[in-house]
Amino acid sequence: MKIEQFEDKGLAHFSYIISSEGQMAVIDPARNPQPYYEYANLHDACLVAVIETHPHADFVSSHQEIAHTKEATIYTSKLTGATYEHQAFDEGDSIQVGEVTLHAINTPGHSPDSISILVKDEFGQAIALFSGDTLFIGDVGRPDLRENVGSITSKREDLAHQMYHSIREKIMPLPDEVIVYPAHGAGSLCGKGMSEAKRSSIGAEKKGNPALQEMSEAEFAKYLLADQPFVPKYFAYAVELNKHGAPAYKPSINHVPHLPPHYLLDKNTLIIDTRPGKLFKQGHLPSAINLQEGAKFETWLGSVVGPQEKFYLIADSVLTLETVIAKTAKIGYERNIKGAIVNPENQTEKSDMADTAAFKSDLAAFTIIDIRNNNEVKEGKLFPTAIPIPLPELRERIHEIPVDKPIMVHCAGGYRSAAGASIISRNIKNQPVYDLSEAVKEFS
Repeated sequence: MKIEQFEDKGLAHFSYIISSEGQMAVIDPARNPQPYYEYANLHDACLVAVIETHPHADFVSSHQEIAHTKEATIYTSKLTGATYEHQAFDEGDSIQVGEVTLHAINTPGHSPDSISILVKDEFGQAIALFSGDTLFIGDVGRPDLRENVGSITSKREDLAHQMYHSIREKIMPLPDEVIVYPAHGAGSLCGKGMSEAKRSSIGAEKKGNPALQEMSEAEFAKYLLADQPFVPKYFAYAVELNKHGAPAYKPSINHVPHLPPHYLLDKNTLIIDTRPGKLFKQGHLPSAINLQEGAKFETWLGSVVGPQEKFYLIADSVLTLETVIAKTAKIGYERNIKGAIVNPENQTEKSDMADTAAFKSDLAAFTIIDIRNNNEVKEGKLFPTAIPIPLPELRERIHEIPVDKPIMVHCAGGYRSAAGASIISRNIKNQPVYDLSEAVKEFS
């Protein structure tokens, strides 16, 4: 038996292949199925099963495409309400893959339809647990994403209590030596305190995971509900898309219109400019939003832009454009791209350039907008007078920004403030809008 872990660092997502005796199953696959096909070819294995631990909120899965391409069976809980062809996979059900057996365990808590998958060898010995978004390394899944979406909805309080029972009655009784393979790692928005480690064991988690320590059910629910990260705009959309099955990856991204540099863009459509902040400030299209290509581009795109909004995508090279289109597809937004353009003409709009010295000398002369997340602000403000408006809420809360002074926008490192300043400047014209950028580090 072999277990192969595939990591998508941008979304902190782990997917897996488990193979034995020439057969293999894919668990929680990413949007692009090609790596799984290549693995199957390299190891001369037949892909027989695709397993979804739940309808994911933070990424779009290729389960339906893999099933169609490889004539594999999709397994997921009957509670998912999946509209694609599948086999129900719930407590008491098992799948044979070569010499190993995969057993479903219903583990609601992150979602009402979550399952974990226990792997047993040919001797019936439990050896691995694919825990989906139920158990992470150093954390458990957040319970607040299914109040209004999915075939089954549940209040966060109810899911927190369900998580308590799933962890203590289903997961913790497993043998200490069972290896834990979660669907996410540090940086994911599906939990609040994940470790950098990529795998663990039941024994190690019982010792070191804060959520698995002794506490009452009420104490656990209170702990789990506190200080969860923000919820991007695309999460509910991704749940529904995964419940129905996404279109095939390559045909979908190949359908994105590529436009010439001189193309006349629709003035009422969002423009997402992915170029570096310095290039953007030197010249960009009017009303463009500067979401720079980077490690978390897809998350911020899905946080700033709603799932029903069309937009143009701009990059500084063909290679970067291909990259950001692929990242856009990971959250199911590729069909929202009205056109993709490399270095369009008429980028005549220039950004106001911040004078850090002038800002330092007289902070009171500026309206300061802190676009960090609420949990970051809770840990302490960098500027006492700053108005906190998290980046994902900025477009909807522009009216809260006073316009009697020049505006300075900051985050923690410079990436988000570039986006925030561009969003504010497209709406507020009677005051200069500055991006403090990386100079924010001088104040921390």
